[in-house]
Amino acid sequence: MTTLADELTQFRDFVRQHPRLVILTGAGISAGSGIPTYRDAEGRWLYSEPIQHRDYIQKPETRQRYWTRSFYGWPAIRDAQPNAGHRALALLQRQGHVDLLVTQNVDRLHQRAGSSEVIDLHGRLDRVRCLTCARCVPREWMQAQLSQHNPGLNSLVQAVLQRPDGDMATPDAHAHNTRVPACEHCGGVLIPDVVFFGGTVPRTRVDLTLEAIARADALLVIGSSLQVYSGFRFCRAAHAQGKPLVLFNPGHTRADDLATLKFASPCDTLLSGLGNNSV
Repeated sequence: MTTLADELTQFRDFVRQHPRLVILTGAGISAGSGIPTYRDAEGRWLYSEPIQHRDYIQKPETRQRYWTRSFYGWPAIRDAQPNAGHRALALLQRQGHVDLLVTQNVDRLHQRAGSSEVIDLHGRLDRVRCLTCARCVPREWMQAQLSQHNPGLNSLVQAVLQRPDGDMATPDAHAHNTRVPACEHCGGVLIPDVVFFGGTVPRTRVDLTLEAIARADALLVIGSSLQVYSGFRFCRAAHAQGKPLVLFNPGHTRADDLATLKFASPCDTLLSGLGNNSV
């Protein structure tokens, strides 16, 4: 049976042999910071159907539902702290081993841990964007506006089930009367600066990642089941170029058949085990 010590030795050896890495992270790396993952160990979706991009754009009631739930869920994301896995990747980058860090998460914990050269593939939750004039405002501004326009939200009984990305399992009836603030500049519809399901990842982010993979010695995927194509495409690209693919995931992933190595130990434990003078 492979132990944590065995995997740590394998990982150290791999980094020594492949010193220029592209790293892709998913929800699993933030689980240690108290942010739930979307899927179980087999890659099955754990929650009700997520909000779709088209519904958010077209349906005011969808926007009411989103912002009501986000009103309760945002503070947990705002207050979450980077864990040992985030800090270990920042250290690995400072040591010169990470050419680019790409994350499917929207929590900005990599940046708060000290990582640079980060691509937020699916956007960032700490910012809100106007669909008309493209101006951005901090998510905390939106929180204050929601509270001001909807004083009743502060008195509702809050649900206890935190979901990924600042979502909270509140009854839909709570959203029926929610007033959603508009853009102060042009009156346009405001949207969290993230890529909803059914939305499109900006091409620039994809191209920068593909260019980095072409330069790199290997691709590491940490804490993602890769069920969504936006991340899986990079595994296919690395495989097509003959680049090693290493997965950090105790469960099933969509790229298992493409992997050169797969580590099952908790990613924050394995990453932090490298130590300051590991490679």
